Amino acid sequence: MGYGLSRTDMAVMQRKREQKITQKVWKKNRHIGWGLASVCTFLLLWEASCRLLELPAFILPPPSLIAVAFWELRNQLLTTHLWITLQEALLGLTISIFVGTGIAICMHLNEKMKKIMYPHVIISQTIPILALSPVFMMWFGYELPGKIAIAVLFTFFPIVVSTYDGFLVTDAQRRNYFRMIGASRWQIFCKLEVPSALPSFFSGVKVAATFSISGATVGEWLGASAGLGYFGRRASGNFQAPALFASVLLLCLLGLGLFLVMTLVEQRFLTYNRKQKDLGQ
Repeated sequence: MGYGLSRTDMAVMQRKREQKITQKVWKKNRHIGWGLASVCTFLLLWEASCRLLELPAFILPPPSLIAVAFWELRNQLLTTHLWITLQEALLGLTISIFVGTGIAICMHLNEKMKKIMYPHVIISQTIPILALSPVFMMWFGYELPGKIAIAVLFTFFPIVVSTYDGFLVTDAQRRNYFRMIGASRWQIFCKLEVPSALPSFFSGVKVAATFSISGATVGEWLGASAGLGYFGRRASGNFQAPALFASVLLLCLLGLGLFLVMTLVEQRFLTYNRKQKDLGQ
């Protein structure tokens, strides 16, 4: 009698493996199904309420009218305004990632820099952002730089705070071990503190990704000639509620899309980082 597995044993193991994979896929699809079901239920209730209560379309249009308006205005929304808002949001988010991460690193590595910079970071958020936005438009103008500046104002704070807090949660025992084996401050930072801070960093980036759409929209509301915010402001002034809701729907989908993209980047990056760590061990 050999020590190898028989064909029957291998078939059972393969079947169990397939069952586990099927269960995981089923659980994931079940969550997605529940989410879609809740959205459909909300839309049906919205549609029924508008019809039964006979609400005027310029106050609260039903989803069917919003869908019709979106289809009729799809060329303007998708080919012109969408890409302008997305460009402003992505540029603002990119600048915030570099600036916010740089500020967090400076505060973590230098206690004096923390005492100088952290109060300014907090103060920048105690003043209402909508009150500061016109000031930024006055400084940077009503063109693309002004919209990017407002997007940065909306997005840099969660990146700074999340990344800095991520550095603070580094395991103290592992840090002491690195010091015991003679690692330099820079080696501890690169090999231990940066990997430990990555989950917090990506959490801040995901929040900032959704805020970047809000920042770009506010900039377009204050003054622009194109963009979803400009389109919505113009529709609101003309009491075109279905068109306004169509632009708002597109903004929601845009923010959701950026959040999902950042989530995928986080999963890929953290998985790769974990594999590299395992290989190093």
